[in-house]
Order: sequence, then structure tokens, then C-alpha cells
Amino acid sequence: MTAATTTAPVPGKSDARIGLRANLRHIGALVRRYFMQIRYEPFSMFDALATPIVFSLLFTYVFGGAMTGGNRSEYVNYFIPGLMAMGGLNIAMSIGTGVSDDFNKGVMDRFHTLPIARSSVLIAKLVVESGRMLVSTVILLIMGFIMGFELETGPLELLAAVLLALVFGSSLTWIFMLLGMSLPTPQAVSGMGFIVIMPLQFGSSIFAPTATMPDWLQSFTEYNPLSRLADAARALTSGRGAVAEPVTVTLIWALAITVIVAPLAVRKFRDKTT
Repeated sequence: MTAATTTAPVPGKSDARIGLRANLRHIGALVRRYFMQIRYEPFSMFDALATPIVFSLLFTYVFGGAMTGGNRSEYVNYFIPGLMAMGGLNIAMSIGTGVSDDFNKGVMDRFHTLPIARSSVLIAKLVVESGRMLVSTVILLIMGFIMGFELETGPLELLAAVLLALVFGSSLTWIFMLLGMSLPTPQAVSGMGFIVIMPLQFGSSIFAPTATMPDWLQSFTEYNPLSRLADAARALTSGRGAVAEPVTVTLIWALAITVIVAPLAVRKFRDKTT
């Protein structure tokens, strides 16, 4: 007599099997879990809290006078909106190393047995990292106002600049989550992230106007999405320069990155947890 054998379905194998309401509940539960981790490990917020303070002081008081002929207040008004563009990139890189570390420690293996959509894990991380970006941006603006940053438009325009930086920074998290799942160690993710981040940051209009750069570098900065985001933030906070064009280009970049990379990240996560 032969016993019948059955194959149990793998929980969470297909997102299509889970309804929207259930998926949202899973995302909410995971977001609460991640925030609880931050509560019990407050040092995980160190980069979001310290980086805007260190960068704003460093570049303003070390380089600001040289770049503006001693007029540091002028450089603060130029640099703070640019640093809003850079903040999301730094936070996004940290999530890549965190995802890699979670896989190496077996944390992600726990989700293999749970009946949840694989995408909910990554979306929950995206929500939490967006919150960290927001905190970092608020601290940056506080530092900016302390050092003399002048908002020449209004609170709505400032809010629009913050939201634009948040949208673009959130799209970058998909890239670094994919890197975190594709590279073998957190050190490899950090090294690759450094190689990507440095040209994008310094080959842009974040720290200095591009007019003094060589022609070949100006061509690069023109297509650098960080330059477009920095230009949009400056226009929104100063009231000078075009607003619609850099804002539109930044949103197109954010949408394109999300549409292309997010499905790849979800597929990679599903492959590594099944």
C-alpha cells in the first residue's frame, strides 16, 4: 500500500495569491517591526542624525568661504538645498549594507515560512528608510536655519522641495536593496556604493556651480539626476531659476528607477527566500 504524498505550498511564494488588504496589513506589521528595531537599537539612526550636521558644518566652514570669497552665508543658501539632494543617496546606501547583513545573519530566512508577499518586506523597508530620510532632511534644515539659510519663497515651496528629495531618495533605495541582495557581503555593497556615490555627488551642482567645471564634466553634470534635484530644490527655496523643468526631470528619473529596479529587487528577494 502506497501512501499518498502531497506537496505543501510554499508560503509567500507568489504575491498574486495575497489580496491587497492582506498585503497592506503585512506591510504595516513589518513597518512596526522595523521601527521597534530602531527603538531598541537607537544607534541605527546615527547616520541619519549625524550626517547632515557633519556635512553642513564641514562644507560651510571649511570650503564655504573659499568658494564664495569669504561670504559663507551665500554658500549656505547654495549648499543646503544641494545637500537635500545628497541626503537620500547616503541613506539609501546604508539600507543596501543592512539588507546584505540581514541575509548573512539569517534574518531574512524567517520570512521563508511566513504566508506574506515577498514584496511587502521590501516595501516596508522602503517606508522606514523614507522616514529616516525625512528625519535627516529636517535636521539638515534646522542646521541650515541656524547657520543663516534664508527661505526666500514660502513653507509650501520648502515642503515641495523636501517631498521631491524624499521621492527621489526613496527610488534609490531599490537600487541599493538590489545590490544588497546581489553582492556577497556588506563590505562589498559599501565598496560598490562608494564607487557609485562619489562621481554622482561631486560630479554635480550640489557643492559648487557647474560653470567653472571642464566642458566634459559639465556634460556629465547636465544629465546627473542629483544636479537636477539640487537645481529644483534651489529654485523652490530661492524663487530664482526654472522650477518646472528640473522638477519634471527629477520625477521622471525617480519613476524610471522605480519601474525598472523595483521588480528586479522583488524577484531577487523571492529567489533568495524560496
